[in-house]
Amino acid sequence: MSNTPKCLTDPVQLTQELIRRPSVTPADEGAMDVVQGWLEELGFSCTRLKFGEIENLYARRGTASPNLCFAGHTDVVPDGARDDWRCDPFAGDIEGGVLTGRGAVDMKGGIAAWIAAVARLETIPGSLSFLITGDEEGVATDGTVKVVEWLKDRGEIIDHCIVGEPTSSATLGDMIKVGRRGSINATITVTGKQGHVAYPQRALNPVPILVDIMQTLNARVLDNGYERFLPSNLEITTFDVGNATTNLIPQKATGRINIRFNPAHSGQSLADWMQSVCDEFAHKTGAAIEFKPTISGEAFLTEGGPFVDVILAAIREVLATDADPSTTGGTSDARFIRKLCPVVEFGLVGQTMHQVNESTPIVDLENLTRAYQRLIEMYFEKFTT
Repeated sequence: MSNTPKCLTDPVQLTQELIRRPSVTPADEGAMDVVQGWLEELGFSCTRLKFGEIENLYARRGTASPNLCFAGHTDVVPDGARDDWRCDPFAGDIEGGVLTGRGAVDMKGGIAAWIAAVARLETIPGSLSFLITGDEEGVATDGTVKVVEWLKDRGEIIDHCIVGEPTSSATLGDMIKVGRRGSINATITVTGKQGHVAYPQRALNPVPILVDIMQTLNARVLDNGYERFLPSNLEITTFDVGNATTNLIPQKATGRINIRFNPAHSGQSLADWMQSVCDEFAHKTGAAIEFKPTISGEAFLTEGGPFVDVILAAIREVLATDADPSTTGGTSDARFIRKLCPVVEFGLVGQTMHQVNESTPIVDLENLTRAYQRLIEMYFEKFTT
């Protein structure tokens, strides 16, 4: 676009401006205003969506199909101990060709690169859109999940989506994410009867009951893997009694579990299984056992086909790399977007995300912008012919 301000084509400058907004979840600190301002300069119609205290944005340019969406988040995790950083984590300093700052790779750099790529494009058929949230690093209850419902309610069609998470492993473009494992958290509380340790017959100790429940759950082999997915894994994350006294049988014991699961399971099937184990022990011991599951997201896989092929081809052409279509890692907002359309994640190298001195080489920002631009061009060549 010939009249595009030069700053909008520079991903490094854009990333720095976003880093300088300390948008630690749920704070926005004007980060969404910055993104909206850039998109409006590029001709996008922007709709701000505030749910609770979270700022979200949906923007679209064009009305024709197909609609290719970019999804990302402006919120970041806390910076931690400021003195451990080599520079101010919210200054966006560059030294030795490396840009350092909270959000540099996760994922303000990805947002900046896609915006810069769009700013460099000539006119294209179809539509481009952005789904940007401020609630990805937190509990994610007022962010993308609610924007997706808003889009569905108004009949907005998104044909395909790229999420700009830092998926690259060692070098830019060596990995994309075509799926994610699901995640379920569960809290199990066993309530027995408090008593003196010298008179166990007068009490009901909840601790060994909880231990037996956890051992039973942990002993099950959930599966041996699934196409493109690692085996599901159950992890015991905490075991709490809170008993500071040596001669007291406690009344309650609480444990928590997380399961990362592949498409061999659903969150509900795993919840039902854990509930049945708890019910069995409640019946057997007479203890009151409370089971509270929270399903964070279901497992999903974007099957290979033209959309994935376009992304792989763009990476190969621009970065001379054959990307690995992977499903490894934690959850992302792709778990919500997949309810709308096929979704693939592709972004910067993620080795420093959430770490002190989070950083990216500025050459990676430029090369990601070039790859994004070619991806967009190839996408519309493929899906509008």
